[in-house]
Amino acid sequence: MKNLDKKTVDSFSDQWVRYDQSGMKNKEAYKIYKSYFSIFPWDKIPKSAEGFDMGCGTGRWAKFVAPKVRKLHCIDPSNAIQVAKKKLKKFNNIRYHQKSLDSSGLKNKSQDFGYLLGVLHYVPDARAAIKSCANLLKPGAPILLYIYYSLDNRPIWFKWLWVLSNIFRLIISRLPKFLNFLICDIIALIIYYPFAKISLMIEKVGLDLKNFPLHFYRNLSFYVMRTDSRDRFGSPMEKRYSKNEIRKMMTDAGLEKIKFKNSVPFWTVVGLKKNKK
Repeated sequence: MKNLDKKTVDSFSDQWVRYDQSGMKNKEAYKIYKSYFSIFPWDKIPKSAEGFDMGCGTGRWAKFVAPKVRKLHCIDPSNAIQVAKKKLKKFNNIRYHQKSLDSSGLKNKSQDFGYLLGVLHYVPDARAAIKSCANLLKPGAPILLYIYYSLDNRPIWFKWLWVLSNIFRLIISRLPKFLNFLICDIIALIIYYPFAKISLMIEKVGLDLKNFPLHFYRNLSFYVMRTDSRDRFGSPMEKRYSKNEIRKMMTDAGLEKIKFKNSVPFWTVVGLKKNKK
């Protein structure tokens, strides 16, 4: 387990035990799942497929993927894997691995697909992580990634808002556990929720939401906002990448036919493992 940050892993162990996603309605969870997987080539995945959910957390996406395939490997270095086991116990085609992405125990060239959603921006070396996961894929197999973007498609004022928010993250992530969770909840209440509802009103009058902060949450529950606020402000590590940087890392890892999602959440991207001649 070389390519992980222990403080970040411990932070997510605390988070997923507290926010085990039992408060999220299945309809809402499916809506978010669809927002990530809208570009995933399910037509290339047979029912006999075997794949991996790297950084599975509580298994909130695995419950929608598992019914589509023969075998799914849920992999996470944190104690969230124990939560996933309980929440996904009705599925007999899931295997659980409390391991890191560079020591998952899976064989190279053994997997028909894979996905890492909200993982790569929390590891020390995203380039090595993508390569580790790409090595697990069979030739032609797809992999889906969601990585925090460096606001490369946003105006300068939006980037300065992020700089300010990141200062708060650096402070909050170092606080004792109780204060960390409390302040993240307060942020969800006084920032996420109001901005989400304002963006909903803006949408209803037909105005452009493209650069309105947090508009992704306009139709989502406060439970989701609390979880994501903790993700954003409670994590000791956070890295961000531009579209070009992500494309380069994927290409270097032996992936091709790279396709980015052109709407939130940014950046969601899919690529196929190259068929080496």
